[in-house]
Amino acid sequence: MNIRILGSAAGGGFPQWNCNCFNCKGLRDGSIRASARTQSSIAVSENETDWVLINASPDILTQIRSTHALQPARAIRDSGICAVLLIDAQIDHVTGLLMLRERSTPLPLYATEQVFADLSTGLPITQVLSHYCGIERHTVRPDGEPFVIAPLHQTSFSPITLLSKAPPYSPHRNNPHPGDNIGIVITNRISGQTAFYAPGLGILTPEVSAAMASVDILLVDGTFWTEDEMITLGLSKKPASEMGHLPQSGPGGMIEVLDRMPARRKILIHINNSNPILREDSAQRALLAQHGIEVAADGMEIAL
Repeated sequence: MNIRILGSAAGGGFPQWNCNCFNCKGLRDGSIRASARTQSSIAVSENETDWVLINASPDILTQIRSTHALQPARAIRDSGICAVLLIDAQIDHVTGLLMLRERSTPLPLYATEQVFADLSTGLPITQVLSHYCGIERHTVRPDGEPFVIAPLHQTSFSPITLLSKAPPYSPHRNNPHPGDNIGIVITNRISGQTAFYAPGLGILTPEVSAAMASVDILLVDGTFWTEDEMITLGLSKKPASEMGHLPQSGPGGMIEVLDRMPARRKILIHINNSNPILREDSAQRALLAQHGIEVAADGMEIAL
């Protein structure tokens, strides 16, 4: 089984279109060592032809163009994307669905009841798609019960409830429900190897900690380096925790968490444009390397 990182940045990508922070400006003018990144999404395949897309980023068309395996060209109109699994209803994880509207058959879409509700009301993407390809709805229960997505019969997906807010357009934005956000444990049922994918992770519940401690590969929240990163840079008035993310540095931060985990690979994904770990020669990037922590990049492949 192969996991392909299609996009490794947080919402807005890197560089962000309207941002002139040190990182974004530096990437544009070539004054820093860094690589551009699209918004967070991964794809899973058993045969390099049929792919389950986990999250449909606004950058999906760019990601498809740069990932030849997603276009196997078996017919005049074709796609390697056999289904989409959503972990939440956030804009940077769902608006790419609209770009898949030219399908000739309904798009198999896997999500929780809460995500389907938000995508039929506050951000009515499912209603829009009903006028095009339509969707084939598959409801995911946020209780850890594993399921299979055809034609990937040797791969199972197990949802883990995450404690975080629903999107701003959700009717219950300030009243979180189980299923607003989930992480996914991906299991190769042949090799027994496992990966945990959670690009947004603010609170480590016992269930989340247990999932992280049990897998071989961790693909987890790398959004911010510090709790006050966005405030210090004048980009927001909200700290990382209020935005649903656990920063890497500081007491109880992601570095400390990952140091306790036995996974053979520990990879940070969903990296915000403000995060200094995007700079390949930064002190922060060097510190991650000392702890055996990798920084995800678009196009990275992970064998499972």
